Amino acid sequence: MRHPRDSSFALYVGLALMLAFIIVARLAAQDAPPVGEWTGTLNPGGQAKKRVVAHISAEQDGSLRGTIDFPDQDVSGVEITAVTYGKSALHFESTPGQCVYDGTMDNDSSKITGVWKQGGTSLNLVLRRTR
Repeated sequence: MRHPRDSSFALYVGLALMLAFIIVARLAAQDAPPVGEWTGTLNPGGQAKKRVVAHISAEQDGSLRGTIDFPDQDVSGVEITAVTYGKSALHFESTPGQCVYDGTMDNDSSKITGVWKQGGTSLNLVLRRTR
């Protein structure tokens, strides 16, 4: 015969396991690398706006690499020479493009808000996941 305490204990254990699974899944999603295509627009004020498309991929060893496109200037495939990501912070730089980007990914991994630095100028840049 089952005791009522046994049922309560099983219920509490089940709820605790479900809560733990949800927390672990959310933390894992937040630390997932920003692999994909990210698009944003630089607004330098008195000049024409410039679209930026960053393509970031993961190597088999887990390292990140990528390229940058500037569609409004018909430039594509500019190499990203360094990419780091951890704890929602993305940093990449491109020696050929002479640019650096530092941003923070939002909780649902759909947007990175940061600062684009190029040629002594710093501009806010929000990158949105497009793929």
